Amino acid sequence: MTIFERRESQVRSYCRTFDAVFDRAIGSTMYDENGRAYIDFFAGAGSLNYGHNHPLLKQALLDYLNGDHVVHTLDLYTRAKRTFLERFESVILKPRCMDYRVMFTGPTGTNAVEAALKLARKVTGRKGVVAFTNSFHGMTLGSLAVTGNRMKRAGAGLPLNHADSAPFDGYFGQDVDTLDQLQQVLDDGSAGWDLPAAFIVETVQGEGGVNVAQDTWLQRLAQIAKDRGILLIVDDIQVGCGRTGPFFSFESAGIEPDLVTLSKSLSGFGLPMAITLIRPELDIWEPGEHNGTFRGHNPAFVTAAASLAFWETDQLSQKVTTDGAHISARLDQMMAQSDGLISDVRGRGMIWGMEFKKPDLAANVSRMAFEQGLIIETSGAESQVLKLLPPLTINRDTLDLGLRIIESCLASLLVSPMLTASTGGHS
Repeated sequence: MTIFERRESQVRSYCRTFDAVFDRAIGSTMYDENGRAYIDFFAGAGSLNYGHNHPLLKQALLDYLNGDHVVHTLDLYTRAKRTFLERFESVILKPRCMDYRVMFTGPTGTNAVEAALKLARKVTGRKGVVAFTNSFHGMTLGSLAVTGNRMKRAGAGLPLNHADSAPFDGYFGQDVDTLDQLQQVLDDGSAGWDLPAAFIVETVQGEGGVNVAQDTWLQRLAQIAKDRGILLIVDDIQVGCGRTGPFFSFESAGIEPDLVTLSKSLSGFGLPMAITLIRPELDIWEPGEHNGTFRGHNPAFVTAAASLAFWETDQLSQKVTTDGAHISARLDQMMAQSDGLISDVRGRGMIWGMEFKKPDLAANVSRMAFEQGLIIETSGAESQVLKLLPPLTINRDTLDLGLRIIESCLASLLVSPMLTASTGGHS
């Protein structure tokens, strides 16, 4: 029995799928302690958009630490925080004509979501929040209340209140506009719903199965919110920071959320960091009304500021769009050759999902891929979706090698005696 099995909690999960002891990582490749290389299509669940140990970010961090600069400061002013705020304003906000206050909420995405929910209720004086089917917003109680997954919700051990779930775009098929139902319920005084404080939405539901909201759907949702005095929160924790192409995933829709949550790849280096962006007129916090010991993690401010160099031009954004189209075409080809095992391929930018008709097949592919040197996870309510989340900076040769491994795993499935026996054939 290893030290992990003997001492680490049973709650551990990813290590059960990717059973190796990792030691080093560079770019899009991880190495275990025996030196075996693995292509990374996981990217820290979206925390490593710029890959592992990017030299630009690593050097900025090393210089900061070698200079004995301050590391922990709660919310005191520091040079590192000032540099990040100045860079975020000049590189991200001003070019997009955005005006947001930046709230440092604590180290993780769920901290940012909790702050957004709390502020929305404070601003509106209303308690309810509407989230969407297959959503995932975090594992603390407020965030969990607006998360759809039944298993994760059950872990709370108590009722999760003041949240309702509405159907996400495409939930009933592409021919049904789910916002018709939402609008009718909101405007019907006998529907049993009170007017909510906020909508909270992911433009692409990563953990929920890579479900993509159309721009027109997001635009209408934003208008429904505005017309009724409901705040719109966009959770951009996994698909922000360039994952879909632009820095913010909602840019193509042209909407202006009231609050935006960012974390994961915000630090650029995998260091814990999260913020909530707030329209200035909504920033009605009393000093200290929401806080956290680790909201002043200066090493993360340093790497976050350095990572914004990727957004001074549109070069990375264009690469994400080009590579995304390449991934889409390859996955469509795999689906066409899958003999009906794959029911859908969907995604945007550099997040893609391949949905299997039999949920366990996605896990089988993930396991086989790992044996061949590719780290790739599953998502969706039944883990039925194979989820591609490579670093945005991955080179084309490495990307293609990872795609070929997936293709090889699918080919193995098609000739598997176990699959034939369980399905009575491949069609």
